Amino acid sequence: MERFLSRYPQFEQTIQQALDFQGIGLHSGAAVTMRLVPAPAGSGIVFRRSDLDNFEIPATGRNVARVSYATSLTRQGVLIQTTEHLLSALIGLGVDNLIVELDNLEVPILDGSALPYVSAILAAGLKLQRRKREYLRILKPVEVREGSGATEKFIGVYPGDGYSIHYSIDFPEPIGHDAFIGDLEAGAYTDLIAPARTFGFKEDEAMLRDMGLIRGVSDGCAIIVSRTTPARPGSVLNGPLRFPDEFVRHKVLDLIGDLALAGRRIWGRVVAERAGHAMHTALVQKLLRDRSAWELTHRYQNEDEPQPALPPRAENPSAALEWQHI
Repeated sequence: MERFLSRYPQFEQTIQQALDFQGIGLHSGAAVTMRLVPAPAGSGIVFRRSDLDNFEIPATGRNVARVSYATSLTRQGVLIQTTEHLLSALIGLGVDNLIVELDNLEVPILDGSALPYVSAILAAGLKLQRRKREYLRILKPVEVREGSGATEKFIGVYPGDGYSIHYSIDFPEPIGHDAFIGDLEAGAYTDLIAPARTFGFKEDEAMLRDMGLIRGVSDGCAIIVSRTTPARPGSVLNGPLRFPDEFVRHKVLDLIGDLALAGRRIWGRVVAERAGHAMHTALVQKLLRDRSAWELTHRYQNEDEPQPALPPRAENPSAALEWQHI
């Protein structure tokens, strides 16, 4: 299936120059300045708390904190919250090595999607590095299940070509059931996944705030849905939606970011049904513990295919045909 794989160079990449972002944390509500800094080949993605003597937390499964409404990392009592949107952007663009400097505990939510990160990175440009990229090639199924019957939640990863994702959601109305399937290696992440925003029900706001969550939420950084306001089309209080199926696309976005904690881009097939951050990261940890379930490989495309002289600067809209709303 080489046609899926030719968009990405077989060497590691970082960014051409440092990038700065300012915003607030979705859950903490705290103001934060974030700087993305190019990193050497082989160093991976590392978060650095500039307010805590540059304390570093590598973005790996072993550093996953307790996960509920976002994915957070912790090491020696130091916390980095809500990492999934940024990590999704990095995997989506093929950024292997980066230092993420933060002066507070949470990644800025910006508009609630990965698009601001993607746009800034593509504008700055990507830099090829002199090290072959390693992929986490899945050798056997690894699954995580929760509940049973109609309420069962499930996620699994299986051997396969490329990085295919099949995600199904089932939320209360007006969101309901939806599904999306595609292959990340086909490209079009910028056009079809990155713009999808996080979402929540207006009726849950008071409960979540009482739990110390969503203190930074606003109409500008999340889709607000109501179960009890049918006067608005689709009961979306701050529409319009960017896609008719934006909710399931955002779950795909989250999944890509959470599975980045495997430390390598996955080569295989992922299926998720009614899963979430906790199950995404539980799969990462179960996968990494079972050394017989995967291997590291440098190449999985046609060895004779020429490599690009420069990394891609934008997504190919025609690749959108590889993604399907089902």
